[in-house]
Amino acid sequence: MQLASPRPLFFLAFLGCVLLMAVALYLEHVVGLEPCPLCIVQRICVIGFGLVCLVAAIHGPARGGQRVYAVLALLFALGGAATAGRQIWLQSVPPEQLEACLPGLEYMIEAFPLQEIVSKVFRGTADCAEVNWTLFGMSIPEWSLLGFIGMLGFAFYQLLRRR
Repeated sequence: MQLASPRPLFFLAFLGCVLLMAVALYLEHVVGLEPCPLCIVQRICVIGFGLVCLVAAIHGPARGGQRVYAVLALLFALGGAATAGRQIWLQSVPPEQLEACLPGLEYMIEAFPLQEIVSKVFRGTADCAEVNWTLFGMSIPEWSLLGFIGMLGFAFYQLLRRR
């Protein structure tokens, strides 16, 4: 059974992103886990995906618009999945092969040019490789990657579905 309007699905995807961000903020402010630069990039991707879905749900686009929103959502999901994959890889690298921890993001914004900040953030460092919390044996980036895979599936479904 297919829904005639993409609005409800886009809204459900938006609610899923709200839930993911609520979990991230809970882990930061209640559990006390500080997000690393790669975690922040993943949060930006979740927020971007969620905002695209919210705008699509409000707009209720026709087929062409649905595809545009799906492509935008797909780009955020791909960026998030790539970042989560990078962090998972960093967690498998021996600590002595990783760069030292980065200074805080606020300091980097004041002290470094944007290109250098982006380069440092995406390279990741020792603080991105720490596993501070797990659930069912999976770290936060592994759970994040699962979420982004779900987002990718949703975006592809919206991109390819027929009315």
